[in-house]
Amino acid sequence: MAELSTLARPYARAAFEYAHGKGELTGWSGALTTAAAVSRDTRVATMLASPAHTAEQQAAAMVELCGDALAAEHQNFIKVLATNKRLPLLPEICELFEQLKAEQERSVDVTVVSAYEMEDAAEQNLAQVLSKKLEREVKVETQVDASLLGGVVIRAGDLVIDGSVRGRLNKLSEAMNS
Repeated sequence: MAELSTLARPYARAAFEYAHGKGELTGWSGALTTAAAVSRDTRVATMLASPAHTAEQQAAAMVELCGDALAAEHQNFIKVLATNKRLPLLPEICELFEQLKAEQERSVDVTVVSAYEMEDAAEQNLAQVLSKKLEREVKVETQVDASLLGGVVIRAGDLVIDGSVRGRLNKLSEAMNS
């Protein structure tokens, strides 16, 4: 996985810098998301990995499958990826692009997993507190996991805050066994 990120990083950065310079981050984000979704399809992934197809054929197929979601500059990007045999990296490129975009926009996606469905007021309060703590705009996505017993687990990028009852019980068990 680290190798894929290493290979995808220069392409994601180049796309980001171009899009940022043109003020088209949202358009590029949508185009890359569409292209990444298309490239994840098993039939498309097989075609992209096949040496029987030339780079031009692979690029043309991707452009055709993405349809109107790709403007001319997006199509050129797909052609560059095809020429360099990097079309299978589209999901990683898209993910890295989104990270760069979030950093630029000073926003972060936060996943809150709780034992029970959160009320809207509690979710908004948590978003405000996290926004101050992380100094970013916070976009909260909630999930329910009854195995937590109570409390919440918050994930924001590589930051994880485990305030669940299950997590506390695990820590207590480890402390008692030490």
